[in-house]
Amino acid sequence: MGIILILISTGLSSASPNGVVVDLRDYTTGRKIVSRSSMPGDIITFTWNNSLFRLKVTEVYIIKEGFIEQTSVTFHDPNGKKPPVIRPEEVDDFYHTGGPFTAEGIARPFKKIIFLIGDYGNPVLKIGDSSIRFKEEVGFGGAVILEVKGYQP
Repeated sequence: MGIILILISTGLSSASPNGVVVDLRDYTTGRKIVSRSSMPGDIITFTWNNSLFRLKVTEVYIIKEGFIEQTSVTFHDPNGKKPPVIRPEEVDDFYHTGGPFTAEGIARPFKKIIFLIGDYGNPVLKIGDSSIRFKEEVGFGGAVILEVKGYQP
């Protein structure tokens, strides 16, 4: 099994004096992995390997005022070819049916994402100058929760 994402979308939270705070914690123990203040427009990149289709996946999120928004996803072609472009509304189907693809303009908002760590996935989240390797942080079978807290202009 690679990685399973549990995506949770909710309303905005209370403001923070330091802009948008992105927290990463061990879901089981609550241990803080990273807590980082960011500003709207900052980018989060999440890469992982899909165990079912053996494809590298890149998801891009942009930080907004009190949430993050998934803007694109690419299941890379293993031969290095440019993957076919699909419409944002087709993404859910393509996640489950396999094959290379890329979608931009997705605009999916999230306040919280729970990443379940499999053996094959090698999930890495990059935010600012930090690269967090989830399997090293919580191990196989563990989970990482990303939570967005507040915004103060």
